[in-house]
Amino acid sequence: MNYLSLAAVLSFIAAFMHVLIVFGGPEWYRFFGAGEEMAALAEAGEIRPAIITLGIALVLSLWGVYALSGASVLPTLPLLKTALILITAVYLLRGILGFLGLFFSDHPTALQNTPMFWFWSSVICLAIGVVHLKGVADNWSSWS
Repeated sequence: MNYLSLAAVLSFIAAFMHVLIVFGGPEWYRFFGAGEEMAALAEAGEIRPAIITLGIALVLSLWGVYALSGASVLPTLPLLKTALILITAVYLLRGILGFLGLFFSDHPTALQNTPMFWFWSSVICLAIGVVHLKGVADNWSSWS
């Protein structure tokens, strides 16, 4: 099994979920724990929550494309090793810092999201990060 292919699928699923949240509207922002501020802005017809959420979906999709490139499913993209290291680091750090923020932060940005959001999104980010890490380690010597 090529773990970078799995990592790509996981990133694409996360991206797709973000797109669904935009179309699901304020209740979906609430259900997925994005915070009352984002839900209220969406409820008021503001475009900012959609732009932010679709921006996240775009980044996650790009990460999926890089993972497919690292798995040799797609042609080699520029700065492949560097990008995959950074993507892996972001997933792992987001997972770790999300847990720390859940227990040790009283910052308003951290408090706008529910504890369940921080818990589950951190678990998901850590899992995707570990899959990326295994994929990068497995494929490292095959990249020029």
